[in-house]
Amino acid sequence: MIVSKKINSNALTPETLALLLTNASQRLVTEEQVRTIAEQGDLFSEDGTINLVRYTAFLAKESEGKSYE
Repeated sequence: MIVSKKINSNALTPETLALLLTNASQRLVTEEQVRTIAEQGDLFSEDGTINLVRYTAFLAKESEGKSYE
């Protein structure tokens, strides 16, 4: 049985965001990695959640000028 759960992309826990990123990328993304990035970008809301758009924008900004091999 598949259980469907609504996700609020404006308020994701690090655990949920890691799971979403892992599923979307087919690569393991850990909760610790998400927390580290969120801390670097000051992306945590007062309640400890992360906005997906802000998180993605931070990653995009950080990757500007970096080459991928």
